Amino acid sequence: MTSQEYEQVVIAGGGIGGLAAAVACAQRGVPVQLLERGAQLSEVGAGIQIGPNVTRILQAWGLGAALAQVAAFPEQLQARDAQTGQLLGTLILGARAQARYGAPYATIHRADLQGLLHRAAQSAGVHMLLGQTVQGWQGSEAALQVNTAEGLSLHASALIGADGVWSAVRQQLLGDAPACFTGHLAYRALVAQADLPAHLRSQHVTVWLGPRLHVVHYPVRGGEWLNMVAIVHGDKPAQADAWDSAGHTQALMQAMGAVGKDLHERLASAPAWRQWALHDRAPLAAAEQMAQGRVALLGDAAHPMRPYLAQGAGMAIEDAQALAQSLSQHSATVTEQLQAYAQQRWVRNARVQARAIRNGRIFHATGPVAWGRNLSMRLLGERVMDVPWLYAGGLMSGNESTFRDFSS
Repeated sequence: MTSQEYEQVVIAGGGIGGLAAAVACAQRGVPVQLLERGAQLSEVGAGIQIGPNVTRILQAWGLGAALAQVAAFPEQLQARDAQTGQLLGTLILGARAQARYGAPYATIHRADLQGLLHRAAQSAGVHMLLGQTVQGWQGSEAALQVNTAEGLSLHASALIGADGVWSAVRQQLLGDAPACFTGHLAYRALVAQADLPAHLRSQHVTVWLGPRLHVVHYPVRGGEWLNMVAIVHGDKPAQADAWDSAGHTQALMQAMGAVGKDLHERLASAPAWRQWALHDRAPLAAAEQMAQGRVALLGDAAHPMRPYLAQGAGMAIEDAQALAQSLSQHSATVTEQLQAYAQQRWVRNARVQARAIRNGRIFHATGPVAWGRNLSMRLLGERVMDVPWLYAGGLMSGNESTFRDFSS
């Protein structure tokens, strides 16, 4: 930014996207003030998958060693039929992903990822204020005044809304309708591998595909825990905007229907489940949906997406990198910087949103579509399970796959 426009950048939200943006900006010398509505930084949910497009960025930020201490690095991804247990296809990860994309494929607990980003932000000198909810802003072409519900007022050169799917920043900026219920319910569970019988322990990513459902499980926390996610179709809960609520094993089993013995045993091994209703928005249609004037959106505030490409957190981290690059272009005004960020990001985010929707249809297919999916995976294997257009991130070109990735 120009010296005449010098002010701090205010980031609303201390989740993965907000912290990633703070780290990326601070490392490039952009002054940052992060506001988080919670009294402490905490992350709900359980595990996430982060592909080479994401781990490459974390390594570039100097976080590769920290990631290696808390993540797991599966050697392969398996796809199985949820009803028969039959192996449909395998994608080799591990050293092959590292060699092909220059970075590993990792699985990690959300809290561990947030924790390493939090520590990196502190090391970079990011100033954080907890218990502050961004309520709105006033501004002109010259500056912004960002206001919180708790009475704080901050002068800023830019405001970044990283405040999630129910973003207050988005509502003032775009004034559109809330995110929509997808008709899908997600159940999550974490189980210590040591508490499982040997045949249920796993250091791989495994996805089970069935009619109107799928299940994915993979190791987290250095492989010591197994993260399980089951997604089924269902009615909108009474508190559909709640991110996380108690899930009942009996309700999950009823929704799963007639799954095979192997999968049923895995689901029954979880002592407790958490449920939440999945919400999303239509894919982005223009750069103006990500930035206007001195205000920009990032991550779920801009482009909430279904988990069927396992890239929600990944796209937020990519956003953070692009945002910091744009804000460090000193020859441009802040408005120009944010517009450049939006122009760079909206098409890729829209593509990932659209592919996630499509993957959900394929994962949950019935009848001839499911038969064709399974046949394609048996015959073509890695050719339909890898996604070079996503993981390469500009490092290489390649044909798009038909399927992938296998949920969060």
